[in-house]
Amino acid sequence: MSELPSQEQLDELRGEVREFLNRCVAEGVFVPAVDCWLTGWDPDFSRMLAEQGWLGMTIPVELGGHGRGFLERFVVTEELLAVGAPVAAHWIADRQAAPTLVRFGTDAQKARFLPAITAGELFWAIGMSESESGSDLASVRTRAIRVENGWQISGTKLWTSGAHLAHGFFALARTEPLDRENRHAGLSQFIVMLDSPGVEISPIITMGGDHHFNEVRLDEVFVPDDLVLGKIGDGWHQVTSELGFERSGPERFMSTFGVLASACDEMSAGRLPVDPSVGQLTARMFGLHQLSRTVATTLSRGEDADVEASVVKMLGTRTEGDIVDLFDLMVDDSGTASVDFRRKVDVGVTQRPGFTLRGGTTEVLRGVIARGLGMR
Repeated sequence: MSELPSQEQLDELRGEVREFLNRCVAEGVFVPAVDCWLTGWDPDFSRMLAEQGWLGMTIPVELGGHGRGFLERFVVTEELLAVGAPVAAHWIADRQAAPTLVRFGTDAQKARFLPAITAGELFWAIGMSESESGSDLASVRTRAIRVENGWQISGTKLWTSGAHLAHGFFALARTEPLDRENRHAGLSQFIVMLDSPGVEISPIITMGGDHHFNEVRLDEVFVPDDLVLGKIGDGWHQVTSELGFERSGPERFMSTFGVLASACDEMSAGRLPVDPSVGQLTARMFGLHQLSRTVATTLSRGEDADVEASVVKMLGTRTEGDIVDLFDLMVDDSGTASVDFRRKVDVGVTQRPGFTLRGGTTEVLRGVIARGLGMR
């Protein structure tokens, strides 16, 4: 394990990223947006970040990455989210596919996928949730049957963000019948390329008219043995490790940060009344920043952080929603807020229902936390 970067090094990196992003906004490369890590799909911008060395940061150099740490990646992602940059194209690949491949992938899988993720050329989705087993992954119904030279997978994955544009995903499937006494046994993960025969992707349109969610049907999709991820039967251990990366990042509390930051500007300009709730929300954001940074430090040490990540996700989701709720009411009451601020609030309102879907529902996360603390 490499030595953790100093605070001075992290501050220097933060300054570089912030200067780059401010220049992009000034030049019209992108328009700052709310919930950009899910809805802002821009492959060209992803490749711009790759040229700066800000994708594949945690992938070892010998595997095609930059060999930097999770704390450095945390700084970069926090700045991207703070300004509202369009990062959805590479987000899942860089956030969880890359470290999962580093940990569980074969040499051939690493050589095939990791350099492409670092270059901003490979985009990924998540093949976990299903209609009857959203956050309860132990009850997945997708099945993988052993066939000659591989596996045949059938089932349906739901809420699969970006699947219509992504190249592949890790599919969690049952390779053994459900054991009621040990529901976590008999699960495995497979690398499914989304242009494979038998894959059908249908859009799920949000109430705001956006298309990022999808239903992905797998009809006897053949996955060769060389695309099995990790070990057959070890899927539960692998997927919980993957969820540590999915649930712990700053996107779990910064999806609506742009609304909060813009509200401060509106208050300074006298277009919104000053409200003490802004201070409370800012304090919560700072606390979540510290929690998420602590998880990044844990990951840098090569340790699992699934319980800590669940805490970040649960508290972060609530904070994101509270930000939208507060300013939705204030905009209605003020009548003087700017058009840009109203637009950000409106986007936050339409995206809000999805906050508790992605990454696990609050009820399930409470169970994960309670189990991790030995309370159940």
